[in-house]
Amino acid sequence: MMPTAAFSTRDGHRAPWGRALVTGGAGFLGSHLCTRLLDSGVEVDCLDNLSTGRAEKVAHLAGRPGFRFLEQDISDPDCAAALTGPYDLVLHLAGPPCPADPAARPDRPVEIRGAGSRGTRNVLAVAGRDGARFLLASSPPVSPDGPPTGPRRGPDAGPVGPHTACAEAVRSAEALVAAHAAAHGSNAGVVRLFTGYGPGMRTDDGGIPAAFIEQALSGQPVTVAGDGSRAHPLCYVDDMVDGVLLVAAGRSVRPVDIGGDEEPTAVEIARHVIDLTGSSSPLTFVDRPGDRPEPPAPVTGFAREIFGWLPSVTWRDGLERTIASLRGGSSPGRPVPMTAHGGAWWA
Repeated sequence: MMPTAAFSTRDGHRAPWGRALVTGGAGFLGSHLCTRLLDSGVEVDCLDNLSTGRAEKVAHLAGRPGFRFLEQDISDPDCAAALTGPYDLVLHLAGPPCPADPAARPDRPVEIRGAGSRGTRNVLAVAGRDGARFLLASSPPVSPDGPPTGPRRGPDAGPVGPHTACAEAVRSAEALVAAHAAAHGSNAGVVRLFTGYGPGMRTDDGGIPAAFIEQALSGQPVTVAGDGSRAHPLCYVDDMVDGVLLVAAGRSVRPVDIGGDEEPTAVEIARHVIDLTGSSSPLTFVDRPGDRPEPPAPVTGFAREIFGWLPSVTWRDGLERTIASLRGGSSPGRPVPMTAHGGAWWA
C-alpha cells in the first residue's frame, strides 16, 4: 500500500504503509522510527547487525504484533533472502556511519565502505523488487580533510585521508540512490540528518550534547573545545522522526536536510546541561583538535516548503526531556509523548 492520502505524523491515525523495513533499526533513530511506525499501524522488519546498534533499544517492541527483529549484515549478499517483505517502505539507516566526533569514528574502513556501497545496493534491490519507497538516511556532506562543505585540499585530499572512509561512503551511497532512480525510475530519495538527540541516545560517542551529558551525570569536568563559540544545530529525535517520515511519504529524489533550526553554542549547551543535571561538574575549556571539521548547518527550507516539516521542540526543552529519560524518566528507545503539531504524510 503506497501513500494515498494526507496523514498527520502524530495524531494517532493509521500510516499510509502496510509493511516497512528499517535497516539499522536497533540504533538510536532507528528504534524511534520502528516505534512510531508500529504505533501508526505499520508492520516493521527491523534489521541490524548490532555492530553499533543495541538489541535493548528495541526490546520494548518484542512481542508486539507486526514486529520482527533480524540480526543480519546488510552488506552480506545473502541478506536479501531473509527480507521476504513485501515492503511498501524501506528506510535505510544502516548506511555509512559517521559519528559526530572524528576521533570516535570506527576503525573499520572496509566495513564502512561496504555499508555505503554493497549494503545500499542490496537494500535498493529489495525496494525495487517490491516497488517500495526507498529512503537513504545520509550524513551532512563532509570533505575528508577539510570543512564539511569546503574543497578537498592538502596531502590527504586523495583516497587515504583520515576521514575518507566515512566521506566516500556517504558520497557512494547517495550516488547509488540517484543513479538507481535515474536508471530505473525508482521511488528513491535521500534525507541528510544533522545532529539528533533525545531519549535512548548514546552518550559515549564524543559528540554534542552527548559528551556533556555523560560528563555532567558522572561528575566529571564538562569539557568544551576552544572558546565554546561554535554553533551546534540540535534536532530533538521526535522532530527528526517527523522529518524522515514526511520525506519518506513524498517522491523527492533531491537530498533533503533535516536538522535543528536553533544553533546554540557549545558553551551554552554545556552550561544548560550542568544546570539541568544539578551537577557540580566544573566547566573546562580545552584545546580544539586541529583536524575536527566545523559542524555544518542544515538548510531546511526545502523540508519546510515542500513537506511542511517544522521542528517543534526547543533545544532547551529537548535537553530537559533527554536528561530526564537518562535518569529513568522514560524507557530507552521510546519517544517522549508530545502534542501533535504541523506536518502530514502526503501522497
